[in-house]
Amino acid sequence: MTPVTPALLQGASNFRDVGGYLTSNGQRVRRGQVFRSDHLAGLSDADVARLQAMGVGHSLDFRGVAEYTATPYDIPGVQRVALNIEPTVIARMQALVAQGIVPTTEETVELMRETYRDFVNRNAGTFGRFLKHLLEQPTPQVFHCTAGKDRTGFAAALLLSALGVARDTIEHDYLLTNQLYKRDARLEGQGHPHVMKVLWQVQPEFMQAAFDEVDTRHGGMTGYLQGAIGLSPQELAELRKLLLED
Repeated sequence: MTPVTPALLQGASNFRDVGGYLTSNGQRVRRGQVFRSDHLAGLSDADVARLQAMGVGHSLDFRGVAEYTATPYDIPGVQRVALNIEPTVIARMQALVAQGIVPTTEETVELMRETYRDFVNRNAGTFGRFLKHLLEQPTPQVFHCTAGKDRTGFAAALLLSALGVARDTIEHDYLLTNQLYKRDARLEGQGHPHVMKVLWQVQPEFMQAAFDEVDTRHGGMTGYLQGAIGLSPQELAELRKLLLED
């Protein structure tokens, strides 16, 4: 595993390189190629200059339409690619609140687990486009959602899995969000504190729900990547050649 990297950008609290991790066969994921982040709408001029100096050419944005509309960005030299996945957990929570129902902590956790199962089963096509874009555009790229924790967290887990990184290492990367992300009340909306705490942090149970779904419904990660995600064995090999050190 790699240690927590110091913050690279002033205006993005959950920005980090997904490189540096070892795979199960002893190779290391290349640094400086793929970055994950929370939303990029608050970058300073210095941040923009840093992204440009790093050679980042594309930002892959998993946010829904309303999220992007509320906090848009335009970074010179960086092409934004919309990979919209609407934040359904928020919609479900609002529906419960409208009925006068306040979910318990356990019910909120289960709602998050269901969200991750949806990533696996309902959003596979979008995550497939994400991986194929990394393959087709071999310049440094950054992918993100609003907090860089759920949609981004699953995307990072999927990428690292495709590269052969062990699941305990993937969980380590996933849980770094709880150390790095700075919550922003302007983005969170209103809700009961115990509910919001669950929604705006990550827990191992969330990602485990996704992995369980991959294993039980798709026959494991290789079957999932080559099935629902849509990567051919050749594309998977090319992705590893591109993003793993020799």
